[in-house]
Amino acid sequence: GSSGINAEYGHPPGNEIYRKQNISVFEIDGRKNKSYAQNLCLIAKLFLDHKTLYYDTDPFLFYVMTEFDQHGLHMVGYFSKEKESSEDYNVACILTLPCHQKKGYGRLLIEFSYLLSQVEGKLGSPEKPLSDLGLLSYRSYWSNAVLEGLIQFMDEPAPEKPPSLTIMELCDRLCMKKEDVISTLQHLSLIHYYKGQYVICLNNEILEQHRKSMSRKKVRIDGKFLRWQPKDWSKRGKW
Repeated sequence: GSSGINAEYGHPPGNEIYRKQNISVFEIDGRKNKSYAQNLCLIAKLFLDHKTLYYDTDPFLFYVMTEFDQHGLHMVGYFSKEKESSEDYNVACILTLPCHQKKGYGRLLIEFSYLLSQVEGKLGSPEKPLSDLGLLSYRSYWSNAVLEGLIQFMDEPAPEKPPSLTIMELCDRLCMKKEDVISTLQHLSLIHYYKGQYVICLNNEILEQHRKSMSRKKVRIDGKFLRWQPKDWSKRGKW
């Protein structure tokens, strides 16, 4: 039936808000498509032991990523997001189906969640606590995003030498929360205390590792293919 999860005979309910080549993302309202949304939560419950199960899906939006191949449309993963988050969490629960893991879809889902934050004009962060696997995925995404942001900044013509960039400016560029940017800089051992101030030091080895890592990522989310406007849920009364 239409409430099932098997997307091979059609596509998920909701609006297709992104399509580039064979990758699409559908936005599903947990109030309008209750049974489908609850089924998504049940699937996540099979694979994510630490998440509480939301029977009340009304306050959430679900973003389902699909892949199209010769057999039709397949769901590869999804994330849920609160319609109104006081903490600006941009992800509540995130899952790549096990049969589609190790193909880069987890990274694409994370990248997509930050694209939505960018359009909303917010700094986003996933809801805590993250699972061990979730933390690994985010750590990898954040490391690449921070390095990419720093490299882009260094490639821009700078009026001053050495160029200066505040942590908050880096946050704004990446739509990442300050604590995530700082923990990533620390994780990469890029931040050092020097002559009374914090400085970011990039060496060639780190840059080379980053370039190699990015060259392996064939598929990226491309903001030009997003068809989406954020809604102000606070003005909508009861969702």
